[in-house]
Amino acid sequence: MTHFKMRELCRTDRPRERLCALGAQALTNAELLAILIGSGTRQKSALQIAEELTVHERLYREVARWRHVQDFSQIKGLGTARSARILAALELGKRVACASAVESERIDSPEAGAQYLMGRLRNETHERFLVLLLNTKNRVIQTEQIAEGSLNSAVVHPREVFAPAITAHAASILVAHNHPSGDPAPSREDRSLTRVLTQTGEIMGIPVLDHLVIGDGVYYSFKEHGDL
Repeated sequence: MTHFKMRELCRTDRPRERLCALGAQALTNAELLAILIGSGTRQKSALQIAEELTVHERLYREVARWRHVQDFSQIKGLGTARSARILAALELGKRVACASAVESERIDSPEAGAQYLMGRLRNETHERFLVLLLNTKNRVIQTEQIAEGSLNSAVVHPREVFAPAITAHAASILVAHNHPSGDPAPSREDRSLTRVLTQTGEIMGIPVLDHLVIGDGVYYSFKEHGDL
């Protein structure tokens, strides 16, 4: 089989030229990645390497979960520099996804909270427990990560959850964590922790508005299900 380098493709078929002519939204995932990769190898073009990274939704199911340059070692043709560019782009995308909700909407519903957190948590390979500190208008003051790993009530203690809320003079908080399995159904430990945090919030005068469990594009809201 003949492998074409990027420069050997018809000019109108080159990803960068297509982006300039049609806009980024017109490109496939593979074409966008090919621009980040830049150049190929003797065996593969940048576009062919990118196609390997995006075939069968691999970009969403695997690549988006990779956190280290070494994770890309299984892909021939990707060195440290190319891998670093891809990681940087993925991280920037997550940060933009998180920031957009803060700038445009306040967190006044479970759906708004899930939208704000989905880009940050849905592709994590470990459980992360976050607390959103909200002002009197339910706008995010700041987001704090409280714990990482296998979470339970012993790991996530109320004092760690409410300490940043007191420091920031938050009016209320929203807590959330992800399930790497993609299934947001709460565990028994999740329910127990929610009860403890809710009771603590009532005593301290900093109510817990909701506890969200983030899955793969879906979420569970304790408030929506009447469990808060």
